[in-house]
Amino acid sequence: MRAMVYHGPGAPSLEEVPKPEIVDERDAVIRVDAVSICGTELHILKGDMPDVTDGRVLGHEAVGTVESVGSEVRMIQPGTQVLVSCITSCGTCRFCREGRYGQCVGGGGWILGHKIDGTQAEYVRVPFADTSVYPVPDDMPVEDVLMLSDIVPTGYEVGVLNGGVGSGDTVVVIGAGPIGLAAVMTAQMLNPSHIIALDLADARLETAERFGADITVNNGRRDPHEVVMEATEGLGADVTIEAAGRAETFELAVSLVRPGGHIANIGVHGKPATLHLEEQWIRNITITTGLVDTYTIPLLLRLIAGKRLDPGRFITHRFDFDDFSEAYEVFAHPAETGAIKVLVTP
Repeated sequence: MRAMVYHGPGAPSLEEVPKPEIVDERDAVIRVDAVSICGTELHILKGDMPDVTDGRVLGHEAVGTVESVGSEVRMIQPGTQVLVSCITSCGTCRFCREGRYGQCVGGGGWILGHKIDGTQAEYVRVPFADTSVYPVPDDMPVEDVLMLSDIVPTGYEVGVLNGGVGSGDTVVVIGAGPIGLAAVMTAQMLNPSHIIALDLADARLETAERFGADITVNNGRRDPHEVVMEATEGLGADVTIEAAGRAETFELAVSLVRPGGHIANIGVHGKPATLHLEEQWIRNITITTGLVDTYTIPLLLRLIAGKRLDPGRFITHRFDFDDFSEAYEVFAHPAETGAIKVLVTP
């Protein structure tokens, strides 16, 4: 079968690799119907995650059709179309029992495209299938469902919910890439008074407006502190969501929050960031970090079914599997291409 394979920093390679097989009786082998690329893959390709080894099939987002299952799988059967979560859950360890699937210590967590071969292939083996895939409701668009593999739950859980967004809050989202836009989209469900999006690209700020931001700031041309203080009577934001993964944007998130406010870090950081505790120890701030747990997937599926959520609009570019390398190029250069998310179909 064909797959996108990692061979160290640089571009991945489209190669022929062995088709996966059932290894454990709790496994399922899924024929991939649609797959996307995440910013995490770009971090891997930059060398930010040295634990990803040479020869690894990349990817952790997919919708597919079950081809075969192990003898202990009870919840799905061959022929069922499923959403493959970016997080695999053993279902029995302490963290899984608490709904903290991203921290699974029973063999799950973020393993697809990281510790085991991932979804950017024609077939993928998914461990713990009963607790790691979700049947796709009849007639639900694949594009909508695919966005629930990672970015929408990540923006919602790690950004909006961890940040404690509440009714009437002023929320600042730093970075209007896919994850930041997911935070903008889902923050609206908590009825904040303002959603302020910051980015260096005007095109992404225009997209943030379409996704629900009522104030946008190009922080390369205007001081965002002026805008945030004007919108909050000089107090600062109730919640800042860092979605860019850079030291300077994390420090900006801290500086924009009010005393007693929340800073939710979503961004993947490949380098250290400074926290000035000599300034912040007295301000009663809360800082959260997190890997998505995907416990909100059932809720988000219901919101799509009820026409309350339309995540398929993240997809800006579509490719056939033969053009997967081009999909990476387009996704990696959003300033030139306008890409938010790409859809690849075998």
